[in-house]
Amino acid sequence: MSGPTPTPTTMTSDSSDPESALLGPLLRTIGHPDDVKKLTDEQLEELAAEVRKTLIASLSRTGGHLGPNLGVVELTIALHRVFNTPADNFVFDVAHQGYVHKMLTGRADKIHTIRTYQGLNGFLLRSESEHDAYGAGHAGTALSAALGMAAARDLDGGDEHVVAIAGDAAFTCGPTLEALNNIAATTRRFIVVLNDNEWSIDRNVGAIARYFNALQTHSTYATVRSKAAEFVEKVGGKAARALAHKMEEGAKNLLFPNVLFEKFGMRYYGPIDGHDLNLLVRTFEHLKTLDEPVVLHIITEKGRGYRPALENPGKFHGLGSYHIDDGSTGPAEHPTCSEIFGRAVTELAKDDPKVVAITAAMPGGTKLDIFKKEVPERYFDVGIAEEHAALFACGMATRGLRPFLAIYSTFMQRAYDMIIHDMALQGLAVRLCMDRAGLSGDDGPTHHGLFDIGYLRHVPGLIMMQPKDEEELVDMLHTMAAYDEGPSAIRYPRGSITGSKPKDEPELLEIGKAEVIADGADIALLGLGNLFGMAEEVKAMLEDEGYSVALINPRFIKPLDAQVIESYASKCKVVCTFEDHVLFNGFGAAVIEHLHDKGIHTPVARIGWPDEFIEHGKVEILRELHGLTAAAAVEKILSHLKG
Repeated sequence: MSGPTPTPTTMTSDSSDPESALLGPLLRTIGHPDDVKKLTDEQLEELAAEVRKTLIASLSRTGGHLGPNLGVVELTIALHRVFNTPADNFVFDVAHQGYVHKMLTGRADKIHTIRTYQGLNGFLLRSESEHDAYGAGHAGTALSAALGMAAARDLDGGDEHVVAIAGDAAFTCGPTLEALNNIAATTRRFIVVLNDNEWSIDRNVGAIARYFNALQTHSTYATVRSKAAEFVEKVGGKAARALAHKMEEGAKNLLFPNVLFEKFGMRYYGPIDGHDLNLLVRTFEHLKTLDEPVVLHIITEKGRGYRPALENPGKFHGLGSYHIDDGSTGPAEHPTCSEIFGRAVTELAKDDPKVVAITAAMPGGTKLDIFKKEVPERYFDVGIAEEHAALFACGMATRGLRPFLAIYSTFMQRAYDMIIHDMALQGLAVRLCMDRAGLSGDDGPTHHGLFDIGYLRHVPGLIMMQPKDEEELVDMLHTMAAYDEGPSAIRYPRGSITGSKPKDEPELLEIGKAEVIADGADIALLGLGNLFGMAEEVKAMLEDEGYSVALINPRFIKPLDAQVIESYASKCKVVCTFEDHVLFNGFGAAVIEHLHDKGIHTPVARIGWPDEFIEHGKVEILRELHGLTAAAAVEKILSHLKG
């Protein structure tokens, strides 16, 4: 990159006053984007350096999306230098790279609270600031939402600017391409910034990613672009700009006759250095004057200014706390469910040549990078394209393969139609592996996996299960591998459950069969998945009160073990269900429906999340706040008994 390269930070993070210690002198003066406009060009460079130091120091404590934000420092400063929020609208795709935007819009003194309970959210929220024009947390939303804003502006006769900022990986999303197809037909004033760093979370894949890389690295085009820029700098004026533009157009048409964006009716500019502040400011000032939809292609470095993040972009896309000096993180106490999953599916593939693994740009997060390394010929990363991933898996299943589709619970929502229309309706044996099911803690409402039981349990022919520990997780994966009669799904949480070690010889489970851990005559506890441990606590507390308590590990959400549920509901005074999911249309709701249909009127107490979007924060804090505790469960159960 030709912009000035920041000196790697050596700031320490142990200060008793986080608000003042983490902010440099210039950053402390930024209470509104207008303050950015008051700085000199030299001060803008100083501000960029201060922002980086603050990000590195602050996120070392809270964790967060460090790499993406280090890569957009100059871009965000330039945007606020030229445009005027909140009148002008910035729409960030995913919005995980919005930390710098937060700092320049009056929230710098709160950046040390990011991703902590009642602190700043790790993504953009319309409710957090008037400068956050649109909230997000999933990829591929920016262009469509921003185009809607531009269309509304045009209908209102407004003159404000709408700028969509999206990473190159977002252009592998279906919604982004759908929006591109509609822009030129909808508005004449629209700016798209393509932030190209070759990474989403892992390195980007696919034809579009290769196209962007070819364009930015082709030596002939780079030379022509450089000469054109020099010509404009020396001569100046509209005529010079027009001639330079023709030079670039000739080079592009010679090298890339099917230039993607211009086929969509948008004027293309770039690629330019996304870390050259002066160039970015001049470019945006020019783009503001145009009466046509434009795309500005910028090249940035993910993790710029912090050596560990540059050397390991995947790790520093999003992580917990770390040591500033070397970027190291503490070792996990137990292997995560993701790691257990990645290893188990890899071993399945070694024994079964029909097993294939599919991810949507998340090999590290789902730990299919283990599979990729050891069984590369049967590993498929389709980019951020969950709908395509689901259909792709369906096609494989028609040919007798056994696809394991690993996607976070919150992202599997995007493939809902494919699950019904393609998998279930055709009885295709695709195995849905939903990581981060349940509360995702610090990431907040866009990432909590609290809805998957509700959107899957009513799908005909689909099997759904959840393990109480890591040992059972492996048993369930083997059970799924052997189940070829239709789609199946497994949900498992972020991190570890109990830390149990899988058996050397996994067990195939009987479909729809629960595990009765303990018999009882007064109260029956059904502890689903990672809340089984809470059910164990409740059992001990109730037994101390003198009650006879049955403890059941449901294992299967669909089909329910009708025999076990009916048997204990018939002989016990109260049934209590536990689930890391919203109560509406969840596991407990399924139990109530089943008992009602059988004419069994035993009261059912339910422990789960309320009918609202749950904020971000540590899991323990949020469980206490919303009543997902053993004490709250005992209180609910006893109220039913007394009633």
